[in-house]
Amino acid sequence: MAKEKPRKALQELLQRPGNQLCADCSAPDPDWASHTLGVFICLNCSGIHRNIPQVSKVKSVRLDSWDDVQVEFMAANGNNVAKARYESKIPPFYYKPTFPDCQLLREQWIRAKYERKEFIYTEKQEPYSAGYREGLLWKRGRDNGQFLSRKFVLSEREGALKYFNKNDAKEPKAIMKIEHLNATFQPSKIGNPHGLQITYLKDNSTRNIFVYHEDGKETVDWFNAIRAARFHYLQVAFPGASHVDLVPKLSRNYLKEGYMEKTGPKQTEGFKKRWFTMDDRRLMYFKDPLDAFARGEVFIGSKENSYKVLEGLPPSTQGNHWQYGITIVTPDRKFLFACETGSDQQEWITAFQKVISRPMLPQEYAVEAHFKHKP
Repeated sequence: MAKEKPRKALQELLQRPGNQLCADCSAPDPDWASHTLGVFICLNCSGIHRNIPQVSKVKSVRLDSWDDVQVEFMAANGNNVAKARYESKIPPFYYKPTFPDCQLLREQWIRAKYERKEFIYTEKQEPYSAGYREGLLWKRGRDNGQFLSRKFVLSEREGALKYFNKNDAKEPKAIMKIEHLNATFQPSKIGNPHGLQITYLKDNSTRNIFVYHEDGKETVDWFNAIRAARFHYLQVAFPGASHVDLVPKLSRNYLKEGYMEKTGPKQTEGFKKRWFTMDDRRLMYFKDPLDAFARGEVFIGSKENSYKVLEGLPPSTQGNHWQYGITIVTPDRKFLFACETGSDQQEWITAFQKVISRPMLPQEYAVEAHFKHKP
């Protein structure tokens, strides 16, 4: 009976505002807690907390035994109190991960908050908020697929991220304008838990580079430094815009990626299997997921501009090995795709509909015009 009393008190604390979601990743119904930090967390985050025992000691709310002092500490603290303490000085551009994000982002966020206390002491934010960052990253070679050490320099003043093939090289191998830069974590695609995909526009076509650093903190610092540079660029470009407007534009994950089959514009040649990436309104296809350049790009506009997605393929279609078809209708032509499974087909249709149902922004008309002049 003695055990039941603290457990009941903990169950009541879980109903308090702030405690109903994980303190670190916002997953619903947390049933673990750090009794040294006073936060309620989910099972996944509790595993990360176990790796910093000098800061956090975790217990299951339901399965472990609790003493009265520990329960009183949880009652005096809780997620909202901890948030006010450990997240008091987060820069607006800093990426706060949630439960669907990769392990690395969630782990470094937890370590930044509780172990390094980066959002209590702003001088600890120097690596990503100084407006300049340089260092070595492992970069995948475009032609041979080998990862080689390359020097990268991010400069807000110059408005660019550059990399150099040799440390003492005068001229950069590539200059990536902050205006068109994106970074997204791709651990499974790159085959490294710290894998980061950086994209930029070169001659209005998307160029991919794949990088990582052995130290997870370094990789996440690069990611947030890129977001900071984008934030400050957009503040100048859109002087009246609020943080709420700008923050979603700093970096983006892809709406969907995966294999589909496609056929050419005449729709008479055979279907070929390609890797597709849906990046906002750009549908790109690659021979290999780690290719530097897309084989082709399709602009997906809005329904007001006569774009639509249909389930299935025209009756006369031949040559597809996969049976689950999708037809994209644009003002110029139809694009035919085939998916391996029905669930893949539905996920792609959902992603296309999400974009097509959104009205086009003025700047997107300029992007559409570029596509129309592409070969």
